[in-house]
Amino acid sequence: MRKVFQIDVSNKTRDRQIDSIKNEIRKYIKREKSKKLPEEFNSWFFDCKFGQTLELAKEISFADIIKSVDLANGENYPSFYLEIISRPVFKEKKLSVDEEILED
Repeated sequence: MRKVFQIDVSNKTRDRQIDSIKNEIRKYIKREKSKKLPEEFNSWFFDCKFGQTLELAKEISFADIIKSVDLANGENYPSFYLEIISRPVFKEKKLSVDEEILED
């Protein structure tokens, strides 16, 4: 998803538009996570960028997406750019405490 979201829309209140944007982002993430992974991979990773414009966009962590939308609302941006690109990754399984004790 590479998109410029408009916050100031003539027929909606600002808060309602922010809720609509957050809902669209969550739906996109859910849809991407439900896609079938290639054989060598076991998880999805999201590369994210956020900024007032495409040129000002900086990388952010996946956990900060919704916080960034709230920041745009708080700073009274008329619009903002958000980029979320999914890619498959292989994550090593973390050992639980019980498994670590058994290995020692």
